[in-house]
Amino acid sequence: MNSPLDRRTFVTGAAAFAASAALLRGAAPTAKPLRLGLISAATYGRNGPRTLGSHHGTAFATTFNGWDEAQAARWKGTFVKSRRRLDGAQVAVVWDPDLAAARQLADVCGIARVAETPEQACEGVDAVLIIDDGSGAQWKYAVHPLRRGVPVFCDKPVAMTGREAQGIARLVRETRTPFLSASSLRFVPDIVKLRAELPKLGPVHLASAACGNELVYYGIHALSMIYAVLGGGAVSAVNVGRPGRNLVRLRFRDERDVLLTVADAQWMRAGYEITLHGKKGWRTVTPDLANLYSYLLEAFLEQLRTGKEAVPIEEEVELITALEAGQRSLELGREVTLAEVMA
Repeated sequence: MNSPLDRRTFVTGAAAFAASAALLRGAAPTAKPLRLGLISAATYGRNGPRTLGSHHGTAFATTFNGWDEAQAARWKGTFVKSRRRLDGAQVAVVWDPDLAAARQLADVCGIARVAETPEQACEGVDAVLIIDDGSGAQWKYAVHPLRRGVPVFCDKPVAMTGREAQGIARLVRETRTPFLSASSLRFVPDIVKLRAELPKLGPVHLASAACGNELVYYGIHALSMIYAVLGGGAVSAVNVGRPGRNLVRLRFRDERDVLLTVADAQWMRAGYEITLHGKKGWRTVTPDLANLYSYLLEAFLEQLRTGKEAVPIEEEVELITALEAGQRSLELGREVTLAEVMA
């Protein structure tokens, strides 16, 4: 299960899971695995032209389908080989703006069909996975499947502004289509364990989290750890840092203050850390990131199986709005409320 697989040993089933998922969709039980569409998955372009390879796209594909070692050796870009496999689902179709890259990913991971449009990647599947492609606007690919009632996972951040995220949230509720967008840091074992340990720490009114790179696009990971462990309720932000070096105090409704430290690579090495200061004890965690994408995908499959939301979209909207408030605070030199951002 954790070793490289050739074409003959790609996922072939998990009858119990597939039957449960089929019942959830109102269909007859089937022994076939869930069919997934993978959208914008073979190339990546953050602040520049798209190039071959995608951390998330290749990791997601290999989590479900494995890979052909000989084909993977010919891949000249970023390629993440997931060492933790998930049964019960298989990527059946892939689309990318670079169709040649999509075909190559299909060859490496045994994906049966390459779609010519993102809409085609939503046909004949049980759910779609929309990949973080560097644009910060992958939410646009979610509109079509949501309107057609096809369950959607949309990679983080679902949008770069609170208003854009709110627009998708409204569509999710209007269509009642299963949907998940979240940072993978929410679901890694260390963060799940930290939440379970909260009673030992007592009430937590002060906390901090840190990560590298841009405030909204990457800071979502740092703040997501806070939300996963302590819950939401942010109301305002003050950023006392500098451009590229963000020090954001977020105030929450429950008398909680959180400090986010998010800095570009020229100022701080990338990584993730969360610290809780409770009345009975302190705890600092630097989460183990091994197999982190697989835990996120597992949460999506569980949501499809049970119908229970892993993360309500409204919470993700609030989280993005809080980061945007921190961004705007630095520009304006004052405290900014989330209500002001969304006005």
